[in-house]
Amino acid sequence: MNLWQCFRLAVKAIWSSKVRSLLTMLGIIIGVSAVITIVGLGNGMEIYMTDQFASMGTTTLTVSISGRGSSRSISDEDMYQIVSDNPDLLDSVTPVVDVAASVKVGRDTLNYTSVTGVGEDYLSIKDYALSQGRGIEYVDILRRQKVCVVGNYVAQEYFDGNALGQTLKISGNPYTIVGVLDEIADSTEYSTDNLVVIPYTNAAKMSFMGNISSYTFNAVSDSTVTAAKAAVESALYDFYQDDSAYTVIAMSELLDMMTQMLNIMITILAAIAAISLVVGGIGIMNIMLVSVSERTREIGIRKSLGARKRDILLQFVIEAATTSAIGGILGIGMGYVFSSAATALIVALLQESLAVTPTAGSVAMAFGISVAIGVLFGYLPARKAARLNPIDALHYD
Repeated sequence: MNLWQCFRLAVKAIWSSKVRSLLTMLGIIIGVSAVITIVGLGNGMEIYMTDQFASMGTTTLTVSISGRGSSRSISDEDMYQIVSDNPDLLDSVTPVVDVAASVKVGRDTLNYTSVTGVGEDYLSIKDYALSQGRGIEYVDILRRQKVCVVGNYVAQEYFDGNALGQTLKISGNPYTIVGVLDEIADSTEYSTDNLVVIPYTNAAKMSFMGNISSYTFNAVSDSTVTAAKAAVESALYDFYQDDSAYTVIAMSELLDMMTQMLNIMITILAAIAAISLVVGGIGIMNIMLVSVSERTREIGIRKSLGARKRDILLQFVIEAATTSAIGGILGIGMGYVFSSAATALIVALLQESLAVTPTAGSVAMAFGISVAIGVLFGYLPARKAARLNPIDALHYD
């Protein structure tokens, strides 16, 4: 008996007991759909994190200066010199000074608007685009000019889109708006679009900081990030002679670390979901044992007509594998349905564009495992059927 004949007999046997076969497949269906959905969620989260880090700049290095263990204080000129000394690794640097300042437009107080002091390269490092006007320039920093660039939310909400040249007050001081940013996030009160950037010299004076403690460097390319980080750390160590006086974090390294943690978590969850595949395999073995008992006379007749042990074994193994494969196909379809439903639910509840995206690899893996489980758990009943004595089988009632 060839494989095609065995397959036809398997389909016929499954179709003759549709309800029982469907219940048998249920564990496989649930397991495959769960694995596909969970791996799809992990893939979607990885894409989402990569996009978020890309918006922050995967070539950026964040430097925090604590000065702990040293009496020396590094200046902004020293930090700019590090860039000048490593032109093949570093592209630019900007001081970053967060200010706890009140922002007012007329009589309105902007409670959730962030105020940040930055250098002239800040917008290019962050990859922020201007919709109107200009960014912070070197002359603004040098002369501590009271100028600012506002986010899209501030411009639309408080100036009806005509913010350029208007004035707002920061800690009681009037600042002229010289630039408006394009929309960065979703332009809401709690998003990145609700911000005001000013010259870092103004921000440092406003916050009474003697020395700036936070800087953002930009590497020339993704391939030079590691070397750029090493160069910055080396320069800072030469200055402080103490590696506890500073911290250098590469966004790309942080992304890799979070991706690894996410992959471990998703793998564990997928393995837990795959337990239902084993349960489904046990169900297949149980039903196949029942099927062997029900078809004992059929087996006896086939053996008396010349069927070999190998033919009987092959027939029942293929029947188990076919049952499991059909369950796997139904599980794949259900997995895509669950993925679409999960995407819609995430968007509705979290207002985030995170798509649950099943991968071809996860689909192939889940289907392959389902078929393998069918073969594995179908072998024992098939072996029992192949070993039946034809005389006893013919007399079986």
